[in-house]
Amino acid sequence: MAARPLTPLAAAREAAGYTQESLALVLKVERSTIGRWERGVQSPQPWQRPGLARALQVSLEELDDLLRRTGRGPSKTNSVAVLDPPQIAVERVASTPRTSDGRERELVAEVDVIHAAIPRLRRALDRLDLPDDGPIRTSADLYDEIARASDDRLQSRYGNLARRLPDLITELARAGQLGDSVDRRHAAAQLTLALRAADGVAFKFGYLDLSARLIDLMRSAAQLAEDPLLLAAVAYVRTETFFATGDLDTAARALEIAADHVPELDTASSLAAFGALHMRAAVVAGRANKADRAADHLREARSPARVVPEGVYRGTAFGPASLRIHELAVAVELRDPMGIERAAAWRPPENLPAERRSHYFIDLARAQLTLGRHEDAYLCLQAARQAAPEHTRAHLQVRQSLSALLRTHSSPSSGLLDLAAWARAC
Repeated sequence: MAARPLTPLAAAREAAGYTQESLALVLKVERSTIGRWERGVQSPQPWQRPGLARALQVSLEELDDLLRRTGRGPSKTNSVAVLDPPQIAVERVASTPRTSDGRERELVAEVDVIHAAIPRLRRALDRLDLPDDGPIRTSADLYDEIARASDDRLQSRYGNLARRLPDLITELARAGQLGDSVDRRHAAAQLTLALRAADGVAFKFGYLDLSARLIDLMRSAAQLAEDPLLLAAVAYVRTETFFATGDLDTAARALEIAADHVPELDTASSLAAFGALHMRAAVVAGRANKADRAADHLREARSPARVVPEGVYRGTAFGPASLRIHELAVAVELRDPMGIERAAAWRPPENLPAERRSHYFIDLARAQLTLGRHEDAYLCLQAARQAAPEHTRAHLQVRQSLSALLRTHSSPSSGLLDLAAWARAC
């Protein structure tokens, strides 16, 4: 039997890390009472609401909104995700294709969990300098947790991140206030990577104001860590802010300054930082229709890519395969048929992070549309979905490509219609 979509209250409970049973224990009610609240058939009594709000880490006003939306029940068509709506609304579509393992329905439910977790993430950032008292794991354990969060971001497991990051960020804020200067620098470095993982959720799901705030906090944390390669990674991510505002000249200048400040290119990490900044700058130049500048940046990135193995360096994937993906992105931005043809003859290896692979197929779909190859564009979007469904479903360019495909087909196939419904493009 298919799982019922989560109601807003249930999504907030999952985002706070509770099962129905554990929340019932905290509030001293029956589990069935929690179930009735979450189905909207009964509301908490006034004296129960403060405790429920504290458990879910929401304000009473936000709890009232959750209960109001839950009382309406899940929509039978489309429903806008709850809490703190982003600039780009992400909707839940009831016509999600059936699958044997229910993966698609799980993905739909994850969207609710992500949106319900955003207020908790905002509050964790609000109190970075005033974290609650609580336990702090060993440095080794925190390192493992950061590695897990970075992997979830690169593999587009955004629901996992949304559940864990608020508490992890608070714990790292505590760690940053203890120990000697070395310990504090280490905690700042870990915090930088945790904030980057949070930005992976915020930016993908349209919370652009939150993304900009996270990037500013990343820069401050990286400066406290006194790690120039972390600062280079932040400059790479900061390009998102300029893409959102269309300020491509400033984006290019920021990336070039950051590349100039990468320390001696005598380690794989420093070479990777230098190369990643130039391949990002190449995309910026391509978007600005500056073909010569884009070619210069790609040339700078190719040199380190020849000697640095494909891998993740300070949270950024770099290597020969990552460079190939950026070469395609540049060709698409420049509408360069020869560059597109060269890039289209290659396929990303399966061991590349899922987000990177889906980026390739999303860009390749745009390229195929440019060349008038509509069936190939559709197949590329299906490949992107298979590689990283959470990333693909949240990507604005996927909806744009699908909308273009729908406009060019007087009688679209059932497969195209299903894909467009899944991606909320129709």
